[in-house]
Amino acid sequence: MSAAAERRVLILNGPNLGRLGSREPDVYGAVSYAGLVERCTALGADLGLAVEVRETNDEGEMIRWLHEAADGRLPVVLNPGAFTHYSYGMRDAAAQRTAPLIEVHISNPHARESFRHTSVVGAVASGTIAGFGVNSYLLALRALAEEDTRPRAADRA
Repeated sequence: MSAAAERRVLILNGPNLGRLGSREPDVYGAVSYAGLVERCTALGADLGLAVEVRETNDEGEMIRWLHEAADGRLPVVLNPGAFTHYSYGMRDAAAQRTAPLIEVHISNPHARESFRHTSVVGAVASGTIAGFGVNSYLLALRALAEEDTRPRAADRA
């Protein structure tokens, strides 16, 4: 697929995700953040997606990126990290989406501490993928690549 035909996708990561590989490897695995970026961009290229991966520990920056995605009608794979559980500002920015937004988590939040069981983002996301390690991101990219080809309810009527 030519670069002109590639669909741009943002992968947005919240706090502490830049520390993958050294942060609690028993929970988050041994793949480094650089390894995550490499895997996502490589699969994206195979799927005809121009993937851009970003990470921030700053809630305001994350909100600005979500606004950018909404304004550009860009699909988003979002791992909000700890923002998942309390950032209503980020939730409101995600609600403004104009393209699919898939919430991802490396671990399964429901198998962890009770405060992680609530996602303020989940209700405004297209879907959530969790518990598959860094493969959660790859599953989300595959879902986005197939999104345009799936029949919609209105198309089946």
